[in-house]
Amino acid sequence: MRIHRTVCCLALLLPSLAFAAPNPRLVLPQFKDLADKATQSVSITMDPALLGLAARFMDAANAQDAAVMDIIKGLQGIYVRSYTFDRDGVYQSSDVDEIRKQLAAPGWSRVVETRSKKTHADVDIYLMTQGKQVLGLALIASEPREITIVNIVGAIDLDKLHKLEGQFGVPKLTEP
Repeated sequence: MRIHRTVCCLALLLPSLAFAAPNPRLVLPQFKDLADKATQSVSITMDPALLGLAARFMDAANAQDAAVMDIIKGLQGIYVRSYTFDRDGVYQSSDVDEIRKQLAAPGWSRVVETRSKKTHADVDIYLMTQGKQVLGLALIASEPREITIVNIVGAIDLDKLHKLEGQFGVPKLTEP
């Protein structure tokens, strides 16, 4: 009888598990070793409550602030880890292997991959989508003396996303 109840419970749970949305939030390590070696480190963790608080300090009458407020209202979080070093070779690509493994999960797709042999700068941008909806974004940008990881969680309007550059620790990717 217990086995029958267990099987029935599992049968009831399976449909809800099959339709569960993938999780766009990455598990970002604290990178204590990198922070200790860095000349500058940035660690930003903004959950929905903190995003709402930040929005209250913005001026809705200011066009740029209003645009940022419009973007963050659909977000569930912005998470940034960025480290700058005074010399090359302080960090290894293996330092971000755990993050790259998460980005290999179903739902994530790499949409941008740039490699510069001249400057040794690499940028990878991943999107998590479900249907036509973007649920999350991840960015890994690395140079010999700097590494930045950004994870934006929530409904993202890609046409407006560039307005977050330079805000909340999101790096500028385009020249002014």
